[in-house]
Amino acid sequence: MPFYCTKGHENSPGSRFCVQCGEQLVQPGNQGIQAGQMLGGRYRVVRELGHGGFGRTYLSEDLNRFNELCVLKEFAPQVQGTYALQKAEELFAREAGVLYKLQHPQIPKFREMFRVKQQDKGLLFLVQDYVEGQTYHALLEARKRQGVRFNEAEVTQLMLQLLPVLQYIHSLGVVHRDISPDNLILRNLDGLPVLIDFGGVKQLAATVASQFLAAQGVAGSSATRLGKVGYSPPEQMQGGIVFPHSDLYALGATVVVLLTGKEPQQLIDPQTLMWNWRWEVNLSPKLGSVLDRMLQPRPSDRFSSVGEVLQALTTIPAPVAYPPTQPPSPQVEPTLAVAPPPVTLPVYQPTLPVAEAPSPNATVQPSSGWFKTIGLALVSILAAVGVGWFAGNWWIRSQLKSDGVQPQPTDSNPIVEPTDEPIPEPTSQLSPEELRRKEALQQRRVALNIRYNFYAALVNEEFWNQYPNQRGRQLGTGPEDANLRAQWDAIASEKLAQLERLKLSDAARRQLGGYKPADLDRFKAEANTLRVSSRSLYDLVDAKFFRAFPQERGKDFLNQPIGQVWQGMVLDTLSALKSGAALERIQFEPGRFDKQVSGSIKPGEGKILIANLSAGQKMDVKLSTARSALFSLYSPTGQTPPILEDSSDRSWSGQLSESGFYEFVVVSEASESINYQLNLTVENQTPPESPSESPSTSPSESPTDTSTQ
Repeated sequence: MPFYCTKGHENSPGSRFCVQCGEQLVQPGNQGIQAGQMLGGRYRVVRELGHGGFGRTYLSEDLNRFNELCVLKEFAPQVQGTYALQKAEELFAREAGVLYKLQHPQIPKFREMFRVKQQDKGLLFLVQDYVEGQTYHALLEARKRQGVRFNEAEVTQLMLQLLPVLQYIHSLGVVHRDISPDNLILRNLDGLPVLIDFGGVKQLAATVASQFLAAQGVAGSSATRLGKVGYSPPEQMQGGIVFPHSDLYALGATVVVLLTGKEPQQLIDPQTLMWNWRWEVNLSPKLGSVLDRMLQPRPSDRFSSVGEVLQALTTIPAPVAYPPTQPPSPQVEPTLAVAPPPVTLPVYQPTLPVAEAPSPNATVQPSSGWFKTIGLALVSILAAVGVGWFAGNWWIRSQLKSDGVQPQPTDSNPIVEPTDEPIPEPTSQLSPEELRRKEALQQRRVALNIRYNFYAALVNEEFWNQYPNQRGRQLGTGPEDANLRAQWDAIASEKLAQLERLKLSDAARRQLGGYKPADLDRFKAEANTLRVSSRSLYDLVDAKFFRAFPQERGKDFLNQPIGQVWQGMVLDTLSALKSGAALERIQFEPGRFDKQVSGSIKPGEGKILIANLSAGQKMDVKLSTARSALFSLYSPTGQTPPILEDSSDRSWSGQLSESGFYEFVVVSEASESINYQLNLTVENQTPPESPSESPSTSPSESPTDTSTQ
């Protein structure tokens, strides 16, 4: 019988590692619940997910909820006897009651507890939601096989997304006890980390067993210490003592492992228990110092709460930009809307955007040379307490750009905003809660490597769409505009979430706000070298774009900030074509004039198939796929109307009028992956003339006239 890894990949009996993801496999035992068995009158076991010393975990179907997948966690303390089992059940019910109260979107919901009898043993089960995704351990292993690891931006985002979850459970008096890459899942649904496998139940099982053995006078019955070696702090492993900062230590260890690709045992000095990880990776001083403090062996030297970690990770927020008084021109970067109090700078007053005009009394001196520019920038920032961090940062960037000096971001050290300059005290009257909210938004943006000006323009446009009466008005920092500011922040959070779910490449995200019409011309030319026309390229992009932003269908979105996202998708789609992930050439075998091609397509994605055919040939093509797929068939030159375009038709037969590469495009509008099979038959198969090998081009095509979606 085949068995499975924790992600459901099938493996042959006897395999030590998963053939698809490389996860170390645990050989199934001879006992346990079998696939197909019913438990509790409603749960049908699909397969075992894993097992340990305190029970097994099963993927199951809930028949009372339309066969929805769920997870059954077995609680099987190693005790015998009615009294011991009754005592175990009482303690387990108490612990399960605490876990049942946890209601957080990044924690699988605990549904119920029930008891069954299996092979004359009473077993207790806890039912919780099933999270579809991959553990961070599996993600790291996949990257290590490619020679890469997690970068600073990614682990910073992970910490900022997970620390609020820890803050929530700690506020309820719950300590996770077992944080590690194995117990964090990157959820497919929204790209958020989910915290699984709380250690409290495991500790409870160990405690019950220990108490039972001690009552029987069995030696060596001290309580078992739960936690993973290297991830759990020394006091937890040695004495079973846990505090909220125990979870912070484990999170710090997890982050270091993701950054270095090495397990804690390879990074901890066994004599001093100090971590020696600094030489493995280069980090910003801020994140490095935060991790060092989280990983101190003495509890008193660590952060004592999540709030302290968040405060150390984030900088003091500066006044936040809100919509300017008028919509920005597509060629003009958006202005800052919350104007700081006017001040007179004794050395240099930068030329600010319209909404933040300098004081007429300011003395302006021209810059001469890059070093002088930097010196003036630092002086002006120190002096411009009233102007705030965003204005000073904007000026530094504009001056560096004017001298031809641009900081270059890299995967390991993304540069979106300068962070080394002194930061003045904020001058706004925003509440601490609002400041934290804005700082969290800023951190998410920085983690995505997104330019501030693009981010502001994107949020501004949606804000104006929802509140058209706010055009021409500048939001203030007082209580009278608190609700509008909250709405702006909510829109910003949603836009960031959309960008996170899109999973654009880092290169595509860094260019958002900087794409120009010339870039589209370059993308077209690169597609043509692959024998792909721009309309086929755009078909794939439109499918993904309109799935994410259905409200943009039929609009002239290219002239709006959201059009930058569309161009970013073009860049990534072009990369997928070059790699062969979205492009396949149909080639006939010698002596045969028919070909069958099949595959699968994820939601919102597509596939381009090309075949080099000759004028005069008769072609029969038939596509078998889901109803939610759209099918297009384009001729080589694009000078004739498309044979099929975004069609629900699945077949075409006729004589070809041109020689060259014909394009068969299949895109999916389904909510789940679909399969396709293309059957192509060509009569009078003869090689086309060599001139037909030239790329098919259609320079007049544009995103708006090539897509009717």
